[in-house]
Amino acid sequence: MEENRKGHGLAEGKILSIWMILFVALVLLPSMFRVSLGISHFYVKIVIKMLEWATLQIEEGVKKQKALALENLISTGIIQRDETPMEEQVAGRCRGCFSLADVMYFSKKGCEAVAEDEVTQRFSSEELLSWNLLSRTNANLHHTSWKLAAVWVTGILFRYCLLLPFRICLSVFSILLLVLATTVVGQFPNGRVKGWLSNQVQMVCATLGTRCLSGLVHFHNRENKPQKGGICVANHTSPLDVLVLASDGCYSLVGQVHGGLMGLIQKSCMQTSQHVLFERSEMKDRHLVRKRIREHIADKAKLPILIFPEGTCINNTSVMMFKKGSFEVGGTIHPVAIKYDPRFGDAFWNSTKHSIMTYAFNVLTSWAIVCNVWYLPPMVKEEEEDAVHFADRVKAVIAARAGMSVLPWDGGLKRKKIKESFKEEQQKKYCQIVIENGSVGNGNVC
Repeated sequence: MEENRKGHGLAEGKILSIWMILFVALVLLPSMFRVSLGISHFYVKIVIKMLEWATLQIEEGVKKQKALALENLISTGIIQRDETPMEEQVAGRCRGCFSLADVMYFSKKGCEAVAEDEVTQRFSSEELLSWNLLSRTNANLHHTSWKLAAVWVTGILFRYCLLLPFRICLSVFSILLLVLATTVVGQFPNGRVKGWLSNQVQMVCATLGTRCLSGLVHFHNRENKPQKGGICVANHTSPLDVLVLASDGCYSLVGQVHGGLMGLIQKSCMQTSQHVLFERSEMKDRHLVRKRIREHIADKAKLPILIFPEGTCINNTSVMMFKKGSFEVGGTIHPVAIKYDPRFGDAFWNSTKHSIMTYAFNVLTSWAIVCNVWYLPPMVKEEEEDAVHFADRVKAVIAARAGMSVLPWDGGLKRKKIKESFKEEQQKKYCQIVIENGSVGNGNVC
């Protein structure tokens, strides 16, 4: 019995040693030197082939009429909108007088907004044209054929029984490494050595974090990477945005104070580098933040500041209004466009619906996180250009590069009601049309 126990213990020790050697050789060392072994590329190619095969199986099993109807529903939405501006529809209907038919225009727009407005749908997960074998987009398509059902079940077992435990272990290791390393480096006196060590720790931990998700990030135009003393602005989809960008460079972060797991990571990072954090509800802090940003970018030796001007997470299909505060402080703006591939998993975090732990579980059980990052040429505010127009110009550049739509709406509508100023703006626009048509003062009604 003792010999059997010793033999069993030796076997377990050998297996553990092999796992440790593989972990160090395939994960830890490549992350430390930021070298890719091509494993993620190979894995993503396999997933792409599998999804393409699944799409063919679905197309063969579902009638063309139903598939076409489903595709049109997803691609165009519930309703088809008339994008003709108000000026053309209202002003062209009746010249020189007020028309009661104008009421129908506003009634139509109101019904369209009730049925499907273009704002709230940006705060929910993006719909896919084809099933990616994940339960979130499952419309009972696994019943199409037994082959597809077998692949779907195999994928569930692979993701939950193999990928999930490995990713959880690697995530815990990465967080512990970040906490311990930043605690040690934080004890060093301020200087070049501490700064270099801090940068290395953050980039290694961020690289490990992307490996936790089988992440594959394509960086483009690295010659435009944000420089010290500058401000980096990017569209915002999830907390993964910080992880993705930090794996290729170091930044000082500007953002909201979080609690729980996010708070632990924030406190750890604060020990080794300077970040600007604030409470969303405290407006006084925002003036202080603006002042601290000016002081930060005035020192050209400090890391570039990373800001998400939208102020909330959007589902990566559009770019919403950029808050002007980031563009009032001056300095050089370095735009960055981030676009995730939704076929492999949903990177969007709906913070009003899911907690950070629920979101983390959904991401850890996805196929992978694949995204493209474009570093765009630096931009500066032109003479006589105010902060609002400068912010819109930067937003348009980011949206165009990532292939996303531009929306003028405030991302704060996720949690707040629409401002009265937006309603008044539409009323003023209509009044201006009526005045230009000459109907005011002559009592004409059509």
